[in-house]
Amino acid sequence: MTMEAFDLSLADPAPPPGLPDHLLALWHDARGDWQTAHALVEEGLTPPACHVHAYLHRREGDMSNARYWYRRAGEVAADGPGETEYRALLARYLRPNQGDRGALPQS
Repeated sequence: MTMEAFDLSLADPAPPPGLPDHLLALWHDARGDWQTAHALVEEGLTPPACHVHAYLHRREGDMSNARYWYRRAGEVAADGPGETEYRALLARYLRPNQGDRGALPQS
């Protein structure tokens, strides 16, 4: 899926079929449904789920929690505008077979 197709899908009543949970979370967050977005990645153990989880907590203003999830994702904590991080997450995770390094070890 392209970023343009993802953006257009935000006007639809339901997300595009077949999106992994971390992209579904970004879809719901973009539509203003932080709670659903968070629920989708709350138990996620993949690096992309942890990365999106970190982004969501950063948007919420809970930087301590966000930093924990950035570490779990193996990512450096973002510090620029939230919209820039959102677009970067989409660009990274919409590419097939990119950015998903599998499940993280339990801690």
